[in-house]
Amino acid sequence: MNKISLAFLLAATTLASHVHAQDTTGGASTGSDTSATDNGGWSGSGEFGFASTRGNSRSENLNAKLGLSQENELWRNNFFLNGLRSKGDVSVTDAAGKTVDRFTTTANRYDSGASVGYKLDPRSYIVGAVRYEHDDFGANLWQGTVSLGYGYIALKNQRTELSFEIGPGYKRYRPADEMQNVNGATVPVRQPTQGEAVARGLANFKYRLTDNTAFEDTLLTEAGSKNKYYQNDAGLSVSMTRKMALKLGFQVRYNSDTQPGTKSTDTLTTTNLVYNF
Repeated sequence: MNKISLAFLLAATTLASHVHAQDTTGGASTGSDTSATDNGGWSGSGEFGFASTRGNSRSENLNAKLGLSQENELWRNNFFLNGLRSKGDVSVTDAAGKTVDRFTTTANRYDSGASVGYKLDPRSYIVGAVRYEHDDFGANLWQGTVSLGYGYIALKNQRTELSFEIGPGYKRYRPADEMQNVNGATVPVRQPTQGEAVARGLANFKYRLTDNTAFEDTLLTEAGSKNKYYQNDAGLSVSMTRKMALKLGFQVRYNSDTQPGTKSTDTLTTTNLVYNF
């Protein structure tokens, strides 16, 4: 977490506390719960963040997220769509052998997925899940997973929620191109598509620190014999009104099967404006 993001969040917390004290109808959680009850258990949120620097160096970072969820007596469903794109100055060697800076794309990733859960009782449910991801700069160019499993809500009250999902699945993915020396020139070599059975696990924890501040952490695992993928998303959100919030997020992603020169672990820190609906 960088100092700018931390200072921004602390300032937002102070501002949000002042706004929340003046909001006689309650925080964002109250409005979301009421709206969800009136719409068959549906609720959602959209996030957007953008940063741009100019001067001695140039960079642009854009990320957006959309999430929908439904929970009622029979169903526990979730849908999401995320996107990330970044540009920045990259030092390259031109045809004359000189090192120059070029403003080019440094990150381009999007992923989407859904899970549909049918409740067996108030705590347990059967869940089917799908997930697809495309990453031009990741360990895998793309990966897709389908699974069927069992979910259990271990704890749920007005302040805390803890749930788990586990089950078998199948995953297909294409590793990133491997750079090889061919006739004295370094060229990308396309890698074959892989496929394997995986064990999918999901742990989701939510905790409301105050009436307008909440913490959430989600851990996803897709473990197979060839590749093991782990993703952890942690977020701290501060409600300013019933609909608007600021959120600081930190994501860690790990792929065990990578090409030479490609790192196994990626991290992403975001500071986003959130709209709840």
